[in-house]
Amino acid sequence: MPRPSRRAFLASAATLPAVARARADQPKADDPVAFFVVGDTHYLADKDDTAKLDTRSAGTNARLLDALNKLPGTAIPNDAGGGTVRAPFALLHAGDCIDTGDKANVKMQQTEWAAFADGFGLTGKDGKLKVPVYEVHGNHDSPRGDGLAVKKIAERNKNRPGVVNVSTNGVHYSWDRGGVHFVALGIVVGEVKEVARKRRYAPLDSLAFLVSDLKEKVGTSGKPVVILHHVDMLRYAAPAADDKAAASKEWDPADVKGYYEALKGYTVAAIFYGHTHARNVYKWDGTAKPAASGLPAFNVDNSSHFNSQAQALFYVEIAGKRVTVREYQTADAWETGKWTPQTWTAGG
Repeated sequence: MPRPSRRAFLASAATLPAVARARADQPKADDPVAFFVVGDTHYLADKDDTAKLDTRSAGTNARLLDALNKLPGTAIPNDAGGGTVRAPFALLHAGDCIDTGDKANVKMQQTEWAAFADGFGLTGKDGKLKVPVYEVHGNHDSPRGDGLAVKKIAERNKNRPGVVNVSTNGVHYSWDRGGVHFVALGIVVGEVKEVARKRRYAPLDSLAFLVSDLKEKVGTSGKPVVILHHVDMLRYAAPAADDKAAASKEWDPADVKGYYEALKGYTVAAIFYGHTHARNVYKWDGTAKPAASGLPAFNVDNSSHFNSQAQALFYVEIAGKRVTVREYQTADAWETGKWTPQTWTAGG
């Protein structure tokens, strides 16, 4: 049988089913799953000319994207664990993509979201960032879950690469990569049905989605799980004195407890979140203080806030069930950057 020409071979490859191409794009079994984590980019429109971005926000975010695109293939210094930045399969965004989603100026929100979508893109081929993006919404995107950013995230979920499950409201979603299961859960995780009271931030049934998703997509497999949401847990893990006190908190303590209970029995490789504008790494046992053992939690610093010179992001590798996290930081709004002289690890 004659060998096909190169043109015929390329033509046949182009007609492969999408699932076959997706499998070819998956990492080898012994390759770590590598990705970036950012948060609190706070794209901000100019309040005097809402069709334009604030110059500080535009510059800081543009330089962040440039830094992210340049990092793959570069050397990591020995004091940060050594090695080379692998080609990341994705970037996880821990929320507060835009700045004014908690305010009434829709024109500002439209400008901010358009800039976020243009900069970060979705698939790695439609924006300035060269990897696919998996974001959740934060309190500056839409605290009650009914704003522009949440609607846009639901639209993006219809075309987001690799998604295997989406909540009925279209907001929460999950995907798999290299034997790791990822779940994106929005601003907070909730709400438990046993406690009927007003929540400050709308969970949009993210707890129910988490429970059903883990049961269906992970089960008893022992597959490592990565969770992504916006708000931090420790400040809200202690029980509230009464309903009024609970309603004042960003995350209802009953829902924080329900979230922790939902993760029991699963191999949680890492929980990533933002919101605090500070890096914090600890183990969580469901209480209001870091623990000697528990779930690995990684709070990413603000990554491109318009009002700060100090920013940071995480570079993550998961090999088997072992997680390695490094931080890349700047003191001058991404004019320059350097590795934090520290490495965090979790798992076996």
